[in-house]
Amino acid sequence: MITTNGQTLTERQRGLAACACLMAQGDMERLEPAVRQALDGGVSINELKEAFSQLYAYTGFPRSLNALGVLSKVLENKQSNWQEGKPWTRPAEWDDARKAYELGVKNQTQLSGRPFDYVFCPQDDYYLKSHLFGDIFAGNQLSASDREIVTVAALSGLEGVTPQLAAHKQGAVNMGNSQQLVDELCRWLCDEGYTLNSKWAKGERNPYGKYFIGQSYLADVGGGVMNVTFEPRCRNNWHIHHKQVQVLICVAGRGWYQEWGKEPQEMTPGIVIAIPAEVKHWHGAAKDSWFQHLTYHKDVQEGASNEWLEPVTDNLYDKLP
Repeated sequence: MITTNGQTLTERQRGLAACACLMAQGDMERLEPAVRQALDGGVSINELKEAFSQLYAYTGFPRSLNALGVLSKVLENKQSNWQEGKPWTRPAEWDDARKAYELGVKNQTQLSGRPFDYVFCPQDDYYLKSHLFGDIFAGNQLSASDREIVTVAALSGLEGVTPQLAAHKQGAVNMGNSQQLVDELCRWLCDEGYTLNSKWAKGERNPYGKYFIGQSYLADVGGGVMNVTFEPRCRNNWHIHHKQVQVLICVAGRGWYQEWGKEPQEMTPGIVIAIPAEVKHWHGAAKDSWFQHLTYHKDVQEGASNEWLEPVTDNLYDKLP
């Protein structure tokens, strides 16, 4: 098995991962510039076709076809430095169901680290072996290690697929990537905001950043409502809103809210918290997740103000679940 021990993500691998993650989320607006950047970074046109085609098995045909549509649109203004890639050839396994199945068993066994039979549902067991790990993996554009980078990136952008993501993180190692590279891939996707599955604008760097630990972003969404985006581990200082009530509405990711002297409250999409005036509190992201909340003030009285206080220490923050 060829490994990549000691290597870090290449620009090409980052391009594949970014496109896969955004495609999985159905975020075509962000995908278009990501496709251009990937092509500039050495990903070939045929490799992107293969990646978007493969991911139909994980995200469905609609998102696969939409992503291919974005690629087609980008290619209307094809740049001279973009590579076509090696010619696509029809896999022989497509004309021999037994060969496709045998290839699928081989690939699935290597990816899983052991023979795997899904006896609970023979239909899915056959589809996995014959089609996903057979027909699809028989394509000649991406290596097995590339395919798992693409898959891990796509699953990282989806909610509710934690078991599958964990399995493919290990599968990525089994298919030739180092553990170091897989860990770096997941950190990079998170740090760059690709795993922030949200339709709300991230905004610009927060001008109140001196009152935060970590990086946050601020976007004015209109009507006196602001959207605050926190990178993982980012949180604001303890603070008090005088003569006004602050309302927080979590719209993406996972975070925390805590009042002085009380237990922290987890915030997930849909959670709304109204913070009474004169209550000392803080809010911010979980250790392993981006976090977005909308915020506005109500019951604002004359002389209303914000009082920023001491930071939320690592000692307190690191005790959070």
